[in-house]
Amino acid sequence: MRSHLCALLVGTSFIGVRAQSLAPAAMSPLLPHALALSDGVQPKVVEWRRHVHQNPELAYQETNTATYIAQALADMPGVEVKTGVAGTGIKAVLRGGIPGPVVALRADMDALPVDERNDLPFKSVAKAQWQGQPVSVSHVCGHDAHVAMLLGAAQVLSSLRDQLAGTVVFIFQPAEEIGPGLGKASGAMGMVREGVLDNPKVDVVLGQHISNQAPSGTIRYKPGAMLASVDVFRIQFKGTGGHGAVPWASNTPMLAAAETVLGLQNIVSHRLNPTIDGGPTIVTTGLLQSGNRFNVLPETAEIAGTIRALSPTNQRIAQEEIRRRAAGIAASYGVQADVKIDSGDGYGVLVNDRDATLSLLGAFNAATGSPSKVTQMAASMGSEDFGAFGSTGVPVVFWMLNASPFIDKDGPVNHSPLFQIDESAMRVGVRALTAATISQLSNARFQTR
Repeated sequence: MRSHLCALLVGTSFIGVRAQSLAPAAMSPLLPHALALSDGVQPKVVEWRRHVHQNPELAYQETNTATYIAQALADMPGVEVKTGVAGTGIKAVLRGGIPGPVVALRADMDALPVDERNDLPFKSVAKAQWQGQPVSVSHVCGHDAHVAMLLGAAQVLSSLRDQLAGTVVFIFQPAEEIGPGLGKASGAMGMVREGVLDNPKVDVVLGQHISNQAPSGTIRYKPGAMLASVDVFRIQFKGTGGHGAVPWASNTPMLAAAETVLGLQNIVSHRLNPTIDGGPTIVTTGLLQSGNRFNVLPETAEIAGTIRALSPTNQRIAQEEIRRRAAGIAASYGVQADVKIDSGDGYGVLVNDRDATLSLLGAFNAATGSPSKVTQMAASMGSEDFGAFGSTGVPVVFWMLNASPFIDKDGPVNHSPLFQIDESAMRVGVRALTAATISQLSNARFQTR
């Protein structure tokens, strides 16, 4: 999942804060019927998920996936479908029978260049081109389930449209996995720029992500900063090559590159305040390359890595420190350093609206069937472009749906070739999307139209 990892759920830690300690909002009388309908669409949700899983497509290549989704939506009464948003994205609108707020639900559609190693009857064997190379393609981050669960919620809400007090927008987004470093906007930012949150104007955007935490069917939420921003830095050093027997006759940049790797390691410990703006920052160097023969001193060297931050302030300071240290160290060796930092386009800190998040606890309790299955998580240093919807000023809420295929332990992490899910958790996912939508349609905060 690029350096940014589809929500980069690897290494996410959780805090067991009981949801019932916070008073949930009063639930709509429509909810029991909606939950029953959500349970009823589970077989279709599994069918949708398996089709998308078996036919994965990479970022901005989701043509067949989008066609399949559009056809499914076209069969749902009252759903108006618009295709081709930000390339392959879909915006579908369902207008309720009673005036009210506008709630958007989002699912991402793209897969990853990973060779799946699960022995499933619907295993992916797809191939595609990625950065000029042929690759295997698979849904090892759960986007297939995201699509299926949102289609399930759309079908449920379509059947309730005459009783809905407001409008629901279904966003099927391309290219969540594009990540920084490729010079392309994320799918979320691309859709935002094409007006996906306008006409009708959206009041709140909701989304959920599959993770392989156990127990399956539980929900994790986090008010405030939840997922980190991600930057990719790349530093090219240039000097003068030569023979290993006479190093004084050359000026190889290899030493400057190596010292810069070490010099970046104390940015976090000595230049950043971990108490501001929401949390920690990580600077990680993952690439150091120079030379190709033991007795030839190279004339170029390269390092690359990532900055991950829950604080926009510390993100900016880390960027400045990387530039300053690389330039200073290179100058001390008499070589040149060219620093490039790509913040991506849509991969800022994902900040959940606190009030909107806490207002959904009753919906999450109803979706899971028990307050004990709804807990607060710690912020993660993983990244997701869902935050791009919030960059517009529209409140957003993003949560995790656990779906480990094992009863008593976590499953393989997202992006692993062995990633798989417990499909029964998707029933809870549909219930969560449906209940959260009904909750926000009745949220007094948005009753201003």
